[in-house]
Order: sequence, then C-alpha cells, then structure tokens
Amino acid sequence: MRSTLQFGRFNYPWRGDHVRARVMGILNVTPDSFSDGGNYQSLEFALSHAEQMIQDGVDIIDVGGESSRPGAPPLPLEHELQRVMPVLYALRDLGPAISVDTYKPELMREAIIAGVDMINDINGFRAPGAIEAVRDSDCGLCIMHMQSDPQHMQLAPAYGDVVAEVIAFLRERIATLIDAGIDPRRLCIDPGFGFGKTVEHNYALLKATSRLIAELDMPLLAGLSRKSMIGAVVDKPVERRMAGSVGGALAAVAQGAVIVRVHDVAETVDALKVWQAAQ
Repeated sequence: MRSTLQFGRFNYPWRGDHVRARVMGILNVTPDSFSDGGNYQSLEFALSHAEQMIQDGVDIIDVGGESSRPGAPPLPLEHELQRVMPVLYALRDLGPAISVDTYKPELMREAIIAGVDMINDINGFRAPGAIEAVRDSDCGLCIMHMQSDPQHMQLAPAYGDVVAEVIAFLRERIATLIDAGIDPRRLCIDPGFGFGKTVEHNYALLKATSRLIAELDMPLLAGLSRKSMIGAVVDKPVERRMAGSVGGALAAVAQGAVIVRVHDVAETVDALKVWQAAQ
C-alpha cells in the first residue's frame, strides 16, 4: 500500500497516524491572476514574497507564469519561460520544495532541468508530449481535473454527477501515467475547484474529499484559496476572503487532503498547527 508522496528532493507521508498536511504557497509571476496578479512580476518582488512565505512556514512554493483565471487567454511559451525560469533557478536552494504550475511540455522540461520538485498541471498531463516530458524525471506530478479550458470553463459547467465524473477522469489519467512507466508514488490528485464547476459542484467535491482519496488511492491537493466558491459563502471580495479560505483548507485537511494550495501562508500554517494539536 502506497503511503508516501515522493517528489524531487522530498518524501511526504500521506497515510497513517500523525500525517501533517503541507502548505503550498502560491507565487504568481503574472500580471493578471485573479487574486494577486501584478504583485510579483519582477524577480526582486517574487523572491521577497518567497522569502516571506518561507519565514511563515511554507512547505512548497508553487510558481505560475500564466493566469488560469476564468476567461484568461493562453500565453505564448516564450513569455511564460521568461517569467518563470529566473524565479525557479533563484528559488532552488532556499529550502522549500519548488513546484511549477504549467501545462506546457516545453516548460516542464526546462523546469526539470532547473531542479523543480513538482509539476502542477491544470490540464492533467493531456497535452501532446507532456507525459514524455516528465516520465524520466523524479519530480512529483499533480493531476488536476478541469472541464473545458480557462477561456470557456465557467460559461456553463454541467455534470450528471460531478463527483463520479471527476473520479472517472482522474482514474483514467492515473492509469495512463502509470501505463507510461511513471511510478505511482510520484502522483497526487487535485479535483480542480473552480475549473469548470459551479459553486454547488465545488462544495460537492469538497464534501467528497475523503471519497476521492479512498477510491483513487492517491494523496490529494486542495486549491480553493480566495476562489469564488469562498466568496459565494462569505459574500466578500477576493481581498477579504482569507478567513474563509483558511476554513476551506481545514475542511479539506479534515477529510484527508495532504497539501493545501494557498495565498495566505502564515494564517493557514497557524490554523493547521492548532487543528493538528487538537487531534
């Protein structure tokens, strides 16, 4: 029975007693991400934010160069490389695990050369050449579910049974990657909150976190920080969704999520420490 997530320089237990959920801090080097677009475009600002997250107790830093907010247009590869690669090289020796948020095989290859520990792919490694790009590395692979694409995903999301359909998609992608020769211990799953889902779909998936983990036998990453599913419940704009986002992260961890992807690192780290102490 698999009980560890192995990625790059790191090995995280995700099953059994006393498992500690890990905090993945978001570092968007984009001008147009939905929450923090434009804040960390320069290398200096990006590194300063990374260093603050490290002081706050982050476990993984997830670097993204292309916005995947609803309606976002695709970014040319050259622009994404220019945004992301200097940051990846600068972060490599700071301590935390480094993840890159991309669906482009060419960037995956370059990121692996730079020494990243994880590839976080919103497209579930479906792009031609994506599996080949990562197969012979030791980096972890996060497989996310997305209906449609960022330009169209929120126009009219529809499912017969959202939980069953997300499980079926993820099961197929897991099998495809394993059949391609990838060690299953390198894999984790992400239900894709906000990626082609209504608020109701998102909460159905959040409530089913433990079911996804059990049926797919995989560690789960939950990324719901500041998203519209939080705003719909707390009725607050993006910049005032921190407390709601921490609540969502705790709800996912309580059901077994092993990684939470967040904007508010310090607050999430503290909340998880208290929650863990009470177990």
